[in-house]
Amino acid sequence: MRALLLALQLLAVGAPPAEARQGGEFAALVARLSEPGGYFDSDNLVSNETSYLHVIPALKALEVRGGAYLGVGPEQNFSYLAEIRPDLAILIDIRRDNMLLHLLFKAMFETGRNRVEYLCMLYGRPAPKDPGRWTGAPLEDILTYLDITPGDSAVQARNHAALMERVARYGVPMADSDRATLGRFHEEFFRSGLDISFTSKYRQARPGYPTERQLYAATDLDGKPQSYLSSEDRFRTVRELEQRNRVIPVVGDLSGPTAMKAIGKFLAERGLKVSAFYVSNVEMYLFRSGSFPRFVENVRALPFGPSSMIVRSVFGRGMTWGGGVAGGVPVSSNPPAPVAAPAAPQVIPQALPGHLSAQVLQPFSTFLELTARPETLTYWDLLASGAVDLRAPARQRRPRRRRAALSR
Repeated sequence: MRALLLALQLLAVGAPPAEARQGGEFAALVARLSEPGGYFDSDNLVSNETSYLHVIPALKALEVRGGAYLGVGPEQNFSYLAEIRPDLAILIDIRRDNMLLHLLFKAMFETGRNRVEYLCMLYGRPAPKDPGRWTGAPLEDILTYLDITPGDSAVQARNHAALMERVARYGVPMADSDRATLGRFHEEFFRSGLDISFTSKYRQARPGYPTERQLYAATDLDGKPQSYLSSEDRFRTVRELEQRNRVIPVVGDLSGPTAMKAIGKFLAERGLKVSAFYVSNVEMYLFRSGSFPRFVENVRALPFGPSSMIVRSVFGRGMTWGGGVAGGVPVSSNPPAPVAAPAAPQVIPQALPGHLSAQVLQPFSTFLELTARPETLTYWDLLASGAVDLRAPARQRRPRRRRAALSR
């Protein structure tokens, strides 16, 4: 026994600090699950999906909770994490820049003790002298503080330097160009403040793109604020996931040969099933490029359960909106070739007037049934078939357990 205790003591003496070990494990997992990045014509610092919270009540009613969450894009994922409370989240995006941005967010979550400190770091505002008193404050009051507090370049520089030191400790290899990219991204948040919105390099901005302020204050279909910043509890849920290295940013193509398969294998090894997979409108681009069948193959390799869901964002092209035309986009407008418009307008009953997008929730099992022959499926068929009614999700029959075998 004494020999065993001595051996353990020697191991402890020679072991690296806990933070270094955790950083090494985190970086190793990012590397293991990633593949070479690709190109997209936007930095995607901010979402353009005004409807992104409309699925929250349905996720709650259908008990989509725990497990593994997969998602694409920037911080709209945090609001889904706050609701689903997964054991692990993997954020995959074809752009390496998205992975870098999530490293910066991770550093902010770990450093900011509450919402006001987190947001002051993001936007380069001096934190209030008594930040602890802001814990539990209404989001509107916090946003007002940011609005009336001028940005301070010295504060921004100090914050960014401290955050980058923390990012370096995560152990993810970064070139000088990566550090410059994060500096540019952080400067954009500082310069634009809460009015920052989605931009694209080669596409004209549509009227109605939401500002970050609007996204923070957005509501679900019941009119309830549900963003990850709407309450201290929701913010704390995401913060704890980040602190425990349970949010893993990955570089990968959803239809690529490596990352998605590596994710499926890793989740199976850990005994985790996908609870929700937020794909935004990526499938539209996969149909356009002809790579959708490869995406289907990758999805089939993911472990899933009877309540596993796919969350989509749909934009108002070639379809009728149940609540009216969204965001001023004409029903007669056509999607970019080669995705042909449907022969008849597709009805999205949960879409609301004034929204640029609508959310579609579909069971994994339905997706796998529809995509048994992906070469004969159209994008619009995929959207219109088997979607959950977001206004009455509890009335719908949940997927049968025997269908889970399809994931193997």
